[in-house]
Amino acid sequence: MTSPRIPLPSAPAPRLIATDLDGTLLRDDKTVSARTVAALAAAERAGIEVFFVTGRPARWMDVVSAHVHGHGLAICANGAAVVDLHAGGTFQEVRPLGRPAALDVVRALRAAAPGTSFAVEQTTGIHYEPQYPPFFLDPGATIAAAEKLLFEEAPGTAAPVLKLLAQHPDLDPDLFLSVARETAGSLAAFTRSSPTALLEISGLGVSKASTLALCCAQRGISAEEVVAFGDMPNDIEMLSWAGRSYAMGNAHPDVLAAATGRTVDNNEDGVAVVIEQLVAGVANPV
Repeated sequence: MTSPRIPLPSAPAPRLIATDLDGTLLRDDKTVSARTVAALAAAERAGIEVFFVTGRPARWMDVVSAHVHGHGLAICANGAAVVDLHAGGTFQEVRPLGRPAALDVVRALRAAAPGTSFAVEQTTGIHYEPQYPPFFLDPGATIAAAEKLLFEEAPGTAAPVLKLLAQHPDLDPDLFLSVARETAGSLAAFTRSSPTALLEISGLGVSKASTLALCCAQRGISAEEVVAFGDMPNDIEMLSWAGRSYAMGNAHPDVLAAATGRTVDNNEDGVAVVIEQLVAGVANPV
């Protein structure tokens, strides 16, 4: 079957590709297709760095760790951590959510959206409240009230918090995000990547985009030299920041509006389709 031709606007030659994982690079069965593996390798051979930029924690990066080239770095937890996948997911940089701010968020959301339950993602693993949907991939999690999970004897004595997660059993996901931002947007950064009412809460100013910008600045790479891919609201800042960005065919409507272009869906290897054209030097102005 002939691959679709995705319009590629005229722009500086790409130096870095930043791609989300779930719903974007990964197929729905959480695999990376042979075509996508080949496209990633071709990009690296062409001198284009590839960054995986995801909401996943470092310990859930095994799905792509075999396909990391060059630098070996990935941006995890929506920008809260830069990890070295060549070194088993060790943390190179952490941009934490302060525990006092996290506690204020918990109190605010309990009042604004009764029935909300919480989980706390730390550099050492995740822990959650009894009402929170269990993490079967993390059987060693501590189960307790968020206030207890966020307690520390003195500042800096407990593991850094990468993000707080808030789940509501009944609210519409986009409505829940709107309520949270209106209620506590001055305390932390709120986003979502799940089809359910599950919010991901980071420190103020922390996002996929802001951490990617820092990594690019360290390499002397401008936003105009970055091509980004994503499908959910936690990708919007990154897609808006990058010089060229592609929403997947299966993307959230707000993501489609934020991106400069659109590719086919994740199960049709939409990221690979664009990378192949980039590597081949295709430039079809829209």
